[in-house]
Amino acid sequence: QVQFVESGGGSVQAGRSLTLSCAASGIIFSANDMGWFRRAPGNERERVATISSEGRRKDYADSVKGRFIISRDNRKNTVYLQMNSLKPEDTAVYCCNARLAGKWRTSTWGQGTQVTVSS
Repeated sequence: QVQFVESGGGSVQAGRSLTLSCAASGIIFSANDMGWFRRAPGNERERVATISSEGRRKDYADSVKGRFIISRDNRKNTVYLQMNSLKPEDTAVYCCNARLAGKWRTSTWGQGTQVTVSS
């Protein structure tokens, strides 16, 4: 079955960096766009970054543009999120998901990885 396993979160001070990883299985990884999402307590889930299946197109939410970088390794079925200049408002649980033919696999989510940024 489809599975996403996120890792790399932690507690850091504002201004520092973290790199998240998400390993996907049960899908043809190279055929799927991939995205990183986050959910902070009391907030809706927000998509923060998307990368196309071949890795050429990348889109970012305005809130992270210029600070976060999404990348992927199709040989390893893994997508990454490099987060720089972290802010307290980046504190959330981060998850990844896959999109095929315009549809995210919203019935499947991993455990996510917690990112906590202190001021």
